[in-house]
Formats: sequence, C-alpha cells, structure tokens
Amino acid sequence: MRYAEGGGLTAERRAFREKIRLRAGERFTAGEKTAVIAKDLRVSVRSVERWRRAWREGGMEALRSAGPANSPTVTDAQFSVLEEELGKGPSAHGFDDERWTLGRVQTVIRRCLRLSLSVATVWRLLKRHGWSWQAPARRALERDEHAVEVEEGGVAEGKSLAAAHGAWIVFEDESGFSMTPPRARTWGRRGHTPVIRVRGRSRRRTSVAALCCYKPDVESRLIHRPRNHLLLKGARKSFSWQDYRDLLVRAHIQLSGPIVVVWDNLNTHLAAGLKRYEAEHDWLTTVRLPPYAPDLNPVEAVWSLVRRAMANTAFDTPDDLDRVLRRELRRIQLRPHLIDGCLTATGLTLASPTPP
Repeated sequence: MRYAEGGGLTAERRAFREKIRLRAGERFTAGEKTAVIAKDLRVSVRSVERWRRAWREGGMEALRSAGPANSPTVTDAQFSVLEEELGKGPSAHGFDDERWTLGRVQTVIRRCLRLSLSVATVWRLLKRHGWSWQAPARRALERDEHAVEVEEGGVAEGKSLAAAHGAWIVFEDESGFSMTPPRARTWGRRGHTPVIRVRGRSRRRTSVAALCCYKPDVESRLIHRPRNHLLLKGARKSFSWQDYRDLLVRAHIQLSGPIVVVWDNLNTHLAAGLKRYEAEHDWLTTVRLPPYAPDLNPVEAVWSLVRRAMANTAFDTPDDLDRVLRRELRRIQLRPHLIDGCLTATGLTLASPTPP
C-alpha cells in the first residue's frame, strides 16, 4: 500500500481484491451461505454481506474494481504556499492560540488551496514534508529580537576577549528546586491516571548557582554552589552579591586563569559591590546577556537535564532532594560532552585564539 505516498492501493492489490469479490459473486449464484463464503475466502462476514448487497443490485459488474481513488493531491509548489501561510502563525488565520493542529491545517488548506483533505491525509502530508508534532519553545513578549541580534555582539566580544587573553568564558545562571518534583510522562492503564505521592506541606527549597566554563581546545567544566533557604522570618531566600563573588573566586581558583563571565541582568548581578570588586581585579570581566534571552545561556540546558532526571521522584526529606541534586550535577560534571551540548543548543560557538 502506498500510504507513505498519500494513501490508496497499488494496481496489483486492487486486482487481487477484485478477484476475491468475483469469486464470492460466483458462490452467490450457487446459493452458498454467507458464513461459509467468508470462512473459505478468509474475509469478514460483514464484507461478504456488503458484496452480496452490491451483487443483488448490480450483478457481477458491481463487484469489479472502480479503479484508483481520485483523491486530491498537493504538489510541491502548493505545499510551499501552504508552508508560507503556516509560517505566519495560527493567529494570522483567526485562531485564538498559537497551536497548529491537524484540523486547523486542514482549514488553511481548504481556504488557501481550495482542496478538501481528510485529517489522515493532512497528517501524512505534513510528515512527508518533514513536519512533526512537537513542543514549542517559549519567548517573552517583551523580548526585542533586533536588540538580541545587536547585543549578541556583546557576547561575541566577550568570546573574542577570552580568546585573546587566554581566559575562560563562563556562563552563569541560578535556579530553585523544591520538594515537589517535575512531572514526566509514564505508562499506565488507560483510564487510570498514575499518581505520585509528594510532600504537600514542605516549604523546603534549594537554590543552585552554576557556571558552564568553556575555553577553546580545553575540556569544558561545570562549577556549582548550592544554597539552602532557611525557614526563618526575614531570612534571605536568594543569592547575595557576596555569594556570587565567592562563586567567581572559586571558579578563578579552579580554572587557574582569568574568566569572562556572561550572565543576565539580574539586579544582584548589577550590585555596586560586585562592580567594585570587578574593577579591583583584572582577572574578572563581566558581559551581560540581552534582556529576555535565556536561550543564549547554556546553563538553562543544564537545568533541563537535571529536572529531566529528577522527574517523578518523590523526595521523603530535604536531604533526599540535596542528594539527588548533587548526584545529577556530578553526573554532568563527569561528562564534558553534555556541557558542550548545552553550548551547542544556544547556537553560540567558541573560536580558537588566532596566533599573533
């Protein structure tokens, strides 16, 4: 069957099925019972009953093949037009949200190409042209794409500075983890949603600041620092600028060289004390990422790896949460190719320093 080409039967298959129907018609003439015919021809009773009705109305000619189905097809030129329309987004075609479903694509085909296709045919059409059902990436409404392109020059400038002075380029980000684990899909009996028991009253939360460290022709590194939030009134629940300073000093010692830090515009990163410390130490240079551009930070991919490994894990105590966090971060530390993959996901690259 040529389902990969849009559906339908081959000529050989149509001839074979026609032969079966004609054999059934000969046995209808002989007066044989439906169940006997179905058993001998190895087809369903309902098919034989349908053939018998057609035979009664039109004789043997009604059992012959009507030829290939004349279903509408979409040419490559028509699909290019369709792809351009789909690229405008669902909202441009009057839909409320930004989801392309098979039914909506079917509607766009009917409006733009004047073709009526079934949902199954639309699915095969999209698959044949390289489309797939996937989760979209999210972007902030406040994000200025032009500013991102312009300010990416600042990140590139940081990479050039790191290459020129033999420094490490270091991306920094922080994230919080609670006793409630991320959810992931799991197999279960249909109609019975799987249940994961978690702590409902625990307010324990652990924050982690991490550094993805890169240098051309040198194995990538991951450095992290946890912070447990104290359940005291007035206690700080985030990293202070002194915590970031200590983390950068630790990275400088471990990497044994100057570092260029690339991070976001968090107000703590812009603290006066941290700027003053940077001005007093020539081994430290900071570069800020464009606003609302977390996709340029490889540490975001590190958090995705950690959360994926922690999914559906029921933590009994806060110590269990800390233990799993340390284990997963250590697993990434021992696999530099994962750290390199996180950088690749951002689309940024590091160039080897050019000789003078």
